[in-house]
Amino acid sequence: MKLIDEILRAAEKITDETEILLARSESIGADLKQNDIAIGNRTQGFGLIIRVINNGKIGVSCTDNPDSWKKCLDAALVSSRFADPIPWKGLPGPENLSQEPLAYDNRITPDPDLIMELISQLKSGSDKYPANITSGSASLAWSEHTLANSNGLLYSVKGTSAHISLEMIAGQSTGFEHDASWNLDLIDPEKTGEKAAFFASKGQGGEEIKTGSYDVIFSPTAFSQLLDAAIIPALSGRNVHTGRSFFAGKSGQMVAHEAISVIDDPFDTRGLANCAWDGEGMPVKKIPFIENGILKSYAYDLRTAYRYDQTPTASAVRLGQSGAPSIGNHNLVLSGPEISVFDEKGIFVHDLIGAHTANPMSGDFSVELSSPFFAHDGELCEPIRTGMISGNIFEILFRIEGCSKDTRTLGSSIIPYVRISDLTVIGRGS
Repeated sequence: MKLIDEILRAAEKITDETEILLARSESIGADLKQNDIAIGNRTQGFGLIIRVINNGKIGVSCTDNPDSWKKCLDAALVSSRFADPIPWKGLPGPENLSQEPLAYDNRITPDPDLIMELISQLKSGSDKYPANITSGSASLAWSEHTLANSNGLLYSVKGTSAHISLEMIAGQSTGFEHDASWNLDLIDPEKTGEKAAFFASKGQGGEEIKTGSYDVIFSPTAFSQLLDAAIIPALSGRNVHTGRSFFAGKSGQMVAHEAISVIDDPFDTRGLANCAWDGEGMPVKKIPFIENGILKSYAYDLRTAYRYDQTPTASAVRLGQSGAPSIGNHNLVLSGPEISVFDEKGIFVHDLIGAHTANPMSGDFSVELSSPFFAHDGELCEPIRTGMISGNIFEILFRIEGCSKDTRTLGSSIIPYVRISDLTVIGRGS
């Protein structure tokens, strides 16, 4: 591309290495308020991120105006002068990687008719139970990311995404559900609407629960919140080496039930972040962070790996169209022994309120339950009026009895329903 060539030619005279990310996108969204639908205009986005390395000092700058690339390059150079040097070992060069998009569906376009169809299916599903729509949304997006650097690397990939959500109310009971995918065949608006209506309608009334120890069935949504709060941050190499990770010094040790694995799989077609290379152009591969209960690896981007003399794991991600690379994961898959999680009596938790307040170092948490039910004989039965769960996220990994065969994709995670034994549930019942 002409713009990339111009930037690289200008940068080669004043930098040791240069990296460029060009991001383009187009999207459309719609909001649903009760029965009124408001479709927004198509929006187009552009982002240019320039990263420079000089004498081990890294500088980054971004702009949404391609004509401002010279100012962007200058700003990256200025920021590098104030950075602390690290033992930098170089940006990657090109490799023979597939350029085929792994998360692209050409049916997903910023099409108002398709948005209306998604909304219509949401509403159709919500008619299955007596409840009223309070709000909802749908969005469609297309994007293209081109990554280049001064070592000759030039990769480009397209991606698509569709998101839907619906919130409903029946009396004082509310229900919420959402879904997202890069592929229209993997998103189900009607089922999403039906679930939102179910939780609103069936959640009315409810029984008080006695404080005590219970088996708890976490929905994928609820369990992913615990992962995000403490487990994923604990796998970050930066947190490990700066003493901010519970997993620091535990490599090779048992950190979960022996049947539990947490693997980052960039090629899992269920995921939203399928890719052949990471945010810095490193070829990706499956990473068994936890395998059969044993901690096997931490996540590293180039900067952190070089700083602490570790091997990069191609775990760099880009957030948005203006983000510098940072440590993350692609498709984090939780797996365990498959069981029918609803067969035995337990408490089902659809969502958690306050999971973000968990202590990421210790793993201690206390959260309010959202849409909880007593579950037995394969079904959700009596709703529970109020309740809280307290415990330790890292201890929970040892108490997992089993996981469902069904999974959900939530952000960069692919999670089943998870049944956990002996959790403290705090209620108001006597």
